[in-house]
Amino acid sequence: MSEFFGQFNPGLILIFAGVISAFLPISALRKFLLVAAPALALVAINLVFFGSGSNQYIGGQMNVAGFELATLRIDYLSLVWGYIFCIAGILNGIFGLHEKSHITDTCALLYTGAGIGAVFAGDLITLFVFWELLAVSSVFLVWRGGTKAYAAGMRYLAAHVFSGVLLLAGLTVHYQATDALAFDHLGLETPGGLLMLLAFGIKAGFPFLHNWIQDAYPKSSAVGTVILSVFSTKTAIYCLARGYAGTEILIYIGAVMTVFPVFFAVLNNDLRKVLSYSLNNQLGFMVCGIGLGTHLALNGVAAHVVVDILFKGLLFM
Repeated sequence: MSEFFGQFNPGLILIFAGVISAFLPISALRKFLLVAAPALALVAINLVFFGSGSNQYIGGQMNVAGFELATLRIDYLSLVWGYIFCIAGILNGIFGLHEKSHITDTCALLYTGAGIGAVFAGDLITLFVFWELLAVSSVFLVWRGGTKAYAAGMRYLAAHVFSGVLLLAGLTVHYQATDALAFDHLGLETPGGLLMLLAFGIKAGFPFLHNWIQDAYPKSSAVGTVILSVFSTKTAIYCLARGYAGTEILIYIGAVMTVFPVFFAVLNNDLRKVLSYSLNNQLGFMVCGIGLGTHLALNGVAAHVVVDILFKGLLFM
């Protein structure tokens, strides 16, 4: 069984379930998939990683247009994000049992699958594919908030598409400079590394790149906001931890992120907007830890991600 699951990225389990959900008219069956698919992905991750008997598993290798891709990489860093994303997917599925929305059910599965797929991507092209799916699938969760959310959804989509363009440009420049597509430490030694840092920074809510969070999250549906609070920003934090650990400038960026949202939060009476600023504030602490780059700091970032997903999700509920 581990050999079977080791041939593809576990995010594809949820994406496949999302495609099936799109054609399921019976709500109860869609709700079953919302809970069962992330649970199956969690089982698959454990079977593959612990069945390999090593600290890192590389699988799903393929050659696409001359590029050697590794669509699956499981190690202790990605394992933490994979676990909490699967658990959050299960909890979100349970929380959303009352909502009879075909679009929400389908997009929740696709969005969760894209997040899981991104953290287990072993190369930059695979990461880019899941990165774009994160944007496309999540915007419909914003639009489920009603007509008032349409403009916010368009701004949200524009920000995330721009992030994807920067990521694609960055990986192209990086490949030309290094002849490597592996998603390992990237750094700022090449212009491609800087472009990808900006791409990740948009999703992570860097100062002046953060407005999409407070714009879109409060306007989404109740279930949609809970789902949105988990994956995009935390996937970006994972990418920063993977590619830019020890990059000093992140300490200063993170420090600014921890401070400025507090002032905006105290000026708001909309609780969901206050929580959105609080989310931005917590992301700042994570970015600071990544900038420090020590094993202890990165362990703290991983622990903070797990706790933040749980407590912020509960607050949004």
